[in-house]
Amino acid sequence: MTSSSTHSRKALSKIACNRLQKELVEWQVNPPAGFKHKVTDNLQRWIIEVNGAPGTIYANETYQLQVDFPEHYPMEAPQVIFIPPAPLHPHIYSNGHICLDILYDSWSPAMTVSSICISILSMLSSSTVKQRPTDNDRYVKNCRNGRSPKETRWWFHDDKV
Repeated sequence: MTSSSTHSRKALSKIACNRLQKELVEWQVNPPAGFKHKVTDNLQRWIIEVNGAPGTIYANETYQLQVDFPEHYPMEAPQVIFIPPAPLHPHIYSNGHICLDILYDSWSPAMTVSSICISILSMLSSSTVKQRPTDNDRYVKNCRNGRSPKETRWWFHDDKV
């Protein structure tokens, strides 16, 4: 299963529930282009379908994101991973973990699920090659026991892809 399912999660705070309900209503009224929220009764875990942007190397490809919200969202960033099979991309590991600064060090409570999705689609769209990160095998091996990507000390050094 996914890394977040191996850890017990605390229930969402009232602030987090209110914020997520507001974001869900906004999503239903004005969804980001190329994304579809798969409706479930679980406010704490969203499954989002991602469609590769036209004119990119991911055009006509569909992937799924899993977004797990922490107790203190939006003060704390959600955990966002691709449900395997993850796209081949220099910043996306085969286990679905995503190396993107806004998911970790650069998170801001002003960000929303929509803004995360747009950033991920932008990252995908700017890539000119389909390949895994050079340290994919080592990283995935180190994550085998269900380690969350939020436990990784990411090194954000390449903003060209």
